[in-house]
Amino acid sequence: MTETNGAPRGRATAEMVATRAKVSRVAVSRAFNPHTSLKPEKRELILKIAQELNYTPDRAARALVSGRTHLVGVIVPDVCSHWESQEIDALTTALQAEGFATLLFKTRTDYSMDEQLLAYMRGFNPDSVIAFVENVKPRTLTKFLDRAVPIYVDYPLAGQAEPQEEAPLFDRLNILQHDGIDQAVALLKGYGVSRIAYLAGLDKSRASHARETTLRRVMADRGMEPPILIQGDFGYDAAYQATLDLFRIAGGADAIFAANDVSAFGALDALRHELKLGVPQDVKVVGFDDIAQAHWKSYNLTTVKFDLDERVRALVRLMLRRLNNPHAPGLEETLNTRLVVRGTVG
Repeated sequence: MTETNGAPRGRATAEMVATRAKVSRVAVSRAFNPHTSLKPEKRELILKIAQELNYTPDRAARALVSGRTHLVGVIVPDVCSHWESQEIDALTTALQAEGFATLLFKTRTDYSMDEQLLAYMRGFNPDSVIAFVENVKPRTLTKFLDRAVPIYVDYPLAGQAEPQEEAPLFDRLNILQHDGIDQAVALLKGYGVSRIAYLAGLDKSRASHARETTLRRVMADRGMEPPILIQGDFGYDAAYQATLDLFRIAGGADAIFAANDVSAFGALDALRHELKLGVPQDVKVVGFDDIAQAHWKSYNLTTVKFDLDERVRALVRLMLRRLNNPHAPGLEETLNTRLVVRGTVG
């Protein structure tokens, strides 16, 4: 290799960086791993020289030595919806901070996944796979994974996690929805609400069904009549039309409990702009998720909150715990929900 103005041509090697920095080859490797101990000034020197030489670690070679690819597969039903896009962004940022790159895979519209795409995922040999969809079952997914143990996000009913299956092995983040929904119903009942409509998400969504079931149980426990079910699809337009139909055909409601915040936005706009009803004076509205747009003044939405930062931290913890103990039985973490009160109930 020759140099021009002190910069090498071609691909630089770790040995070249070590020679220039007057350190060992091991020190160069450690400098690129944020979790290894190395004096800050030595790390800074090595990284500076590596930049001058245009050196980057050979991931394929490191994977052969360490047995890890530092790749994480993420399976999602949608990449454009507000919640998923915010969660993907936060998760990708957190994984990169831990030294992992993200492989993003999208399911079909029915939340299933093409086996050819699963086989393609296997070719990357990811260290972990995080599945945000329940239709790609562990028994299906694990057939296409070598050593990775998948992590699933689950929504168990009645605040109780369901027992782990004996096989195949998978890890799970449980999101308990009961407390947040109970707080919402208690608030609505306190304002004299008796007729609540549940604006559902996609019919094939387990999360939406879990929210509906939990809402029914909470209302029954508080001596209230079951909610009126109106079908949406987690989107704005369907929610807007469903709200118009609710009031023009089905007799309306005192409150709308939406399966997610975007559906709540559609309901709010239908109520205010087309039905000319006041919120919260005539109808109260509660959403679900607490996406970033929920606090915008135009909506100022009361909503059941998933703490996004907590969810991401829990997923990363599960992944790291599994990598540190690959033969452990199924790992779990559990997070709760809570109500955030804003201007659409009051």
